[in-house]
Amino acid sequence: MARIGLLGGSFNPAHRGHRRISLEAMRALDLDEVWWLVSPRNPLKEGAKDMAPFAVRLAAAERMAARSRIRVSDFEQRFATRYTVDTVRKLKFRHPEHRFIWLFGSDSLPNFHLWRDWRGLAREVPIAVIRRPSYDSQAHAVRAMSWLRRFVHPSGQAKQWTEWSAPAIIFLRPPPDPTSATAIRAQDPHWHRRSFPRIPRVQRHGLPLFARRPLDRTSN
Repeated sequence: MARIGLLGGSFNPAHRGHRRISLEAMRALDLDEVWWLVSPRNPLKEGAKDMAPFAVRLAAAERMAARSRIRVSDFEQRFATRYTVDTVRKLKFRHPEHRFIWLFGSDSLPNFHLWRDWRGLAREVPIAVIRRPSYDSQAHAVRAMSWLRRFVHPSGQAKQWTEWSAPAIIFLRPPPDPTSATAIRAQDPHWHRRSFPRIPRVQRHGLPLFARRPLDRTSN
């Protein structure tokens, strides 16, 4: 059994904040790996004018995740799972040997009640909410917490998450990192053209990208 953290999103672009919260989650939750699930199309960002091509976002995420136990995956594109709850259910079906925990920043929690079948997602896997600057103070007051509050576990039990029955939620408070994809795009709207003058080709594999690499708990 491997202990896997799942971090989904547009990664437009992936940045050091994504990497830092992933590494902090590995330490706090005693994870073997964190899998970045790059979304081909975020339902909550339909019509966004500044969304870089999927292949570029995937390649940028792989570059940011280099030399770590972070694995980047095009799972959602290849299995056509548009909503997170469907992605998680398919991952659990395809990888019954692993234990999964969903990771997201406290900046995502205010909109969690807008996610498709968010209660169903919470019943599938434990959830770890990771502090993000300026959002931490309001995280416990958002709409979804009126239901999730009864399932909160103390932060001191973080490494015991595989023993929990979902729904289960824990709040992690690593040192804050102010980096944001929104700020990066505001400063450099054409970051993807500068970083990738030619759109990279997405390699197709019979298995998810992460499945091609063995677990290595000696790397960061």
